[in-house]
Amino acid sequence: MKIFITGGCKTGKSTLAQKLSVKMRPDGRPLYYIATMAPVDGEDQDRIKRHREERAGLGFHTVEMPRNIAAVLNVCDSAGMFLLDSVTALLANEMFAVGSVIPDAYIKVIRGMDKLLAAVDNIIVVSDYIFSDASIYDNITESYRLGLARLHTYLAKYSDAVVESCYGNFIIHKGPADFREVVNAVL
Repeated sequence: MKIFITGGCKTGKSTLAQKLSVKMRPDGRPLYYIATMAPVDGEDQDRIKRHREERAGLGFHTVEMPRNIAAVLNVCDSAGMFLLDSVTALLANEMFAVGSVIPDAYIKVIRGMDKLLAAVDNIIVVSDYIFSDASIYDNITESYRLGLARLHTYLAKYSDAVVESCYGNFIIHKGPADFREVVNAVL
């Protein structure tokens, strides 16, 4: 099953994704946590540390993949269960490469996701919802938000289930009839 989880910062997306990954993991198959954050400061380091502590003992093999997401297939068994956290960081890493800004970086991410989604049967993809601000941003920030919106549209289309996390509440926008039971079982 391919699942897309989105929502605001600190709303429980990653925790739900971790619990679902463990529950939905095919017997005997590896469990991969694909970490996309490229830390740039102490706050990022703290977030990474917190996420590692949250998944300690759950059986995840962590694979750091801040760019070129399809390359994960070179180091992981495609028959495993994958948790990719997050598309938000992945796009930022691709768009704001050292010394440049690549406004259409979302195309590279979509191409990589195409390869990844075609090769694996079981994946949960996490991304932040950053679209409800009323603020007007500069062109670069708006370009990033537009790219992320396009990625969300792509992921929603190609996922079997779509979940929105809102302050610890999980709204299922798409999924099989019994998916609500699976979500409730891990909460």
